[in-house]
Amino acid sequence: MLSSVPTAGIDVGKDFLDLGFHPAAKPLRCDNTPAGIRDLIAAVTSRGVQRVALEAIGPYAYPVTAALSAAGLPVGLVDPRRIRAFRTAEGVIAKTDRLDAALIARFAQRMPEHLHPAPEPDQIALKALSTRRRQLTELIALEKTRLKQALDPLLADSHRAVIDSLEAACAEVETALDRRIAAAPDLARKRTILTSIPGIGRRIATVLITDMPELGAIDRKAAASLAGMAPHPTQSGRHPGRHAIAGGRPCLRTAFYMAGMVAARACPAFTAPYKAMREAGKPAKVAIVATGRRLVVLANAL
Repeated sequence: MLSSVPTAGIDVGKDFLDLGFHPAAKPLRCDNTPAGIRDLIAAVTSRGVQRVALEAIGPYAYPVTAALSAAGLPVGLVDPRRIRAFRTAEGVIAKTDRLDAALIARFAQRMPEHLHPAPEPDQIALKALSTRRRQLTELIALEKTRLKQALDPLLADSHRAVIDSLEAACAEVETALDRRIAAAPDLARKRTILTSIPGIGRRIATVLITDMPELGAIDRKAAASLAGMAPHPTQSGRHPGRHAIAGGRPCLRTAFYMAGMVAARACPAFTAPYKAMREAGKPAKVAIVATGRRLVVLANAL
């Protein structure tokens, strides 16, 4: 039986917030500004909405999500891929911001079990810091590659200066991350447990804490799937099919892959299974992925 709870869907853009309702009501467009968000909350409240949903699309959604939570309105996030699949299932071809908002509202009314709680402000700040550190690390790697290719001493000095500046900025962000995690007892405890697992150091532990807040609250299969380390089957008819990892959050998959590389080479408990897989014909990368999958299972036992 479908829920009869009045719902609202928000299509978030850089400049505008489109608000749709289910059961149907007049849609509304507000500016994505503090004043516009206040108008949106007033409209949601006046219509007796009991569930608000929006796509998890990033920074543009953070202010309205925080404001809705502060106003005491239950707000949930949905994977944009599910919304696209829902549109296809309904046979809808037209796509506008207004139609998307109404589509999200219908999804929230019919499939509330697929809505995820909105992150807390502290969690958003932590993730932003983690994302910035990852960006700076990538920039440092690019500059180091360019330095190796620089033939002119002047250009080489320029690359070195940029690298020094980026490393200083990265260290500053890392210090802020460490300080915030240490100030939260539950996060500090989680980091202590994570770093006790072979292959997981402070950097990888920080990535898991910031980008996988569900860790410890979901089962091992869901954790592996969320990390992009679960082998999903592809089979049809008599074809035996194959299992391959897919989906998940790329930053988590990278983190567990790196942890798997370290564990497979430095920890006897992981080295033996890794060598056994290699001797059985598994390619090195696949064997490391399998090792990373074991780390996901261990990390979920928080």
